[in-house]
Amino acid sequence: MLMKYHSITFFLFALLQFGAAKAQQNADTGDLSRQIDAYVNSAFKLGKFNGAVLVAQKGEIILEKGYGWRNFATRTLNDSNSVFQIGSLTKPFTAMVILKLQEEGKLSVNDRLNKYFPQQKGAETITLQNLLDHTSGLNNYTDIFGPEDSAIISHPVSQQRVIGIFKQKPLSFKPGTKFEYCNSGYFLLGVIIEKLTGMSYERAVRQLIFSPLQMNNSGFDFINLHSASKAKGYLTADADKPDPAVLMDSTVTYAAGAIYSTVGDLYKWAKAIGKGEILSKSSRDEAFTPHLERYGDGWWIDTLFGEKYITHAGGLQGFMSNFMYFPDKDITIILLNNFGNYGGSLSDINTGISAILLGKPYSLYEKHAEIKADKTLLKQYAGTYRYNADHQLIVTFKDDKLFVEASNPKDKLPQVELHAASESKFYMNEAQLQFEFIKDASGKILKVITYNTRGKDAEWVKVK
Repeated sequence: MLMKYHSITFFLFALLQFGAAKAQQNADTGDLSRQIDAYVNSAFKLGKFNGAVLVAQKGEIILEKGYGWRNFATRTLNDSNSVFQIGSLTKPFTAMVILKLQEEGKLSVNDRLNKYFPQQKGAETITLQNLLDHTSGLNNYTDIFGPEDSAIISHPVSQQRVIGIFKQKPLSFKPGTKFEYCNSGYFLLGVIIEKLTGMSYERAVRQLIFSPLQMNNSGFDFINLHSASKAKGYLTADADKPDPAVLMDSTVTYAAGAIYSTVGDLYKWAKAIGKGEILSKSSRDEAFTPHLERYGDGWWIDTLFGEKYITHAGGLQGFMSNFMYFPDKDITIILLNNFGNYGGSLSDINTGISAILLGKPYSLYEKHAEIKADKTLLKQYAGTYRYNADHQLIVTFKDDKLFVEASNPKDKLPQVELHAASESKFYMNEAQLQFEFIKDASGKILKVITYNTRGKDAEWVKVK
């Protein structure tokens, strides 16, 4: 599977902006570099990151560095030239080619899908725009198989075989009415690119984007890449017990997630986006206009600390990626990581780096010592906690463990386990969020206080 909608990311962004906090003083480039390096190192030491980072502001690279192991077995270190799979960060490239073809009059994003795939069920109601912004209702082909199907996914497959997985399945919903992250839509966009250009998808991307930008370290067939800079993918960052990941062939991930690259190459791409190269202004405006769930044409568009950003991430077996660009500040943050799994995210790290660059308070990653909490006490913490009419946390006790989730679908916090640091304080492994349960003199649970990278964030009163 390729990265699916990284729900906890947006909940984290929301929590980061609930409370007001005093901004840090401005720092020069040297100070910023040292702060970011210390921050990423703190993540690396706790096994939260292992890869390469590039951070730039106003055309100046502030930090470009590798962290951890490129190959655990050979003890080869990552550096800024390490090559990683970027997974679903491929999608903005696919969308960019589609918009370029629209500029050339070869297609319209308003075209119906049956113009290109008449045999696809529901194609007469689906537009190319629906494919671009994940509102098609198509079944997601990467939900059908996983790493246990390595006999299939690790070898070349035909486009017909992949399309056959979802071609005749009924649509999940009426196109345009709902957002549902779907790799099938981007797979079809890749085939459409081939139909209209007379080239393979890979050649089209190379000709329209890679070659003009001299992205010479980027490509598609990662399994067969022979390069000393190639990073090996792992499921975890445990150097003592490395668990190599099963890689997916580029014909499987294709236009939804086949690209490999380096932080340096992706920065060339970022500069082209910032300068308005490759696409016209109208096409860029189209790409960066948010639709359902704040997703545009290959990009999520939102604000963090009051600043607009565009972003996309990737997560697959062995690799994670995260790209964030603040257009008004001309800030680029690129994170490539060679461990991970589906649904994994580097957004928490990216948020911390953003805080440093935007002069907001932040905290380094800290190691938590988990204790075994009393089950009777954990049961007492279960309940609903209210911040305001729109935001509530639901804490549940099951299987002798404590879990938290958000009641508002827009917060996108799935059920996540809380780990006890003390009898009243808990943390989650997925993000730098901590929870402190407060009770009165009689022992009645009154509220939970959340803490984020800036310290105390918000108080959630128990309502039931």
